[in-house]
Amino acid sequence: MSTRPSASHPRSAALWGVGFMLLGCFMFSVNDAMGKWLVGTYSVGQVLLLRSISALAILFFFLRRVELRSVLRPSRPGLHFARAAGSAMETGFFYWALSYLPLAAVMTFYLAGPIYVTALSALILKERVGWVRWSAVLVGFGGVLVALGPNLASAGWPVLIAVAGSFCYALLMISTRILAGAGETTLITWQTVMALLLGLVLAPAQWVTPSAFDLGFLFLLGIVAMAAHAAVNRSLLLAPASTVVPYQYTLIVWALLFGFVFFDETPRAATLVGAVVITASGVFIFLREQRLKAAVTATGAAGTGGAPDDIQIPPSRD
Repeated sequence: MSTRPSASHPRSAALWGVGFMLLGCFMFSVNDAMGKWLVGTYSVGQVLLLRSISALAILFFFLRRVELRSVLRPSRPGLHFARAAGSAMETGFFYWALSYLPLAAVMTFYLAGPIYVTALSALILKERVGWVRWSAVLVGFGGVLVALGPNLASAGWPVLIAVAGSFCYALLMISTRILAGAGETTLITWQTVMALLLGLVLAPAQWVTPSAFDLGFLFLLGIVAMAAHAAVNRSLLLAPASTVVPYQYTLIVWALLFGFVFFDETPRAATLVGAVVITASGVFIFLREQRLKAAVTATGAAGTGGAPDDIQIPPSRD
């Protein structure tokens, strides 16, 4: 996917890119709030099942434009299966945590996902991460611990579910990087089908026949999620990632607002402090990586070769 803005009107394209990123994050937040409202009545399995059906209905139109065989029989199918299974678990953990915890608390733990990615990139992908980013990772972990303490004491094990979900989210991002050449349609199709299968397994045990209104909401979950993905992807086509990605942390702002307005949730001070620390660490790590990548590009263009100690080396694609 290209991340370059329009060459003829770069400033205008960048502004549109920021706008689409903000729109995508808003729609993801709406999707999260809808999910929290629905899991108050319906099981996680039922929400997963009906959400996935509506998402697959939309995906059908995209699948008509690609070679279906390449989607159903990609290279490295084992890794695709593992990634899709992890994605289904991550989504299930997210909705499970939402049924017990405030929206802002769950989002705070999930925002730590990119920080985990930096640590896991060094451990799993053998990428080179220097002391500056490791320091930021440790600060981010500190933010998780700050948010974790009081919430764990009051809410118990659901907090651990949220943390487990955020870790699965990090693994999802790592596996997505490894399978980046597979194509977005293939990746989304596999993870949507796996979520559907998990929903089929879990839903019958606690099935509640939904009203027509709730059924519409359940199907709308998948539609809103797909629209949010489209907006974020459009954002990355219009503007550099370094310009738009930091705006993803507006998710915590919407989580705080929606939690307060729709669910009468007042976040703990520890949650707010943890969210600020995690956000600051995440933005710092991202901007640091972008600067180092730019340095590598400039070094390569100068023909000197080599990479600074703190450079992130891309994973190999076998």
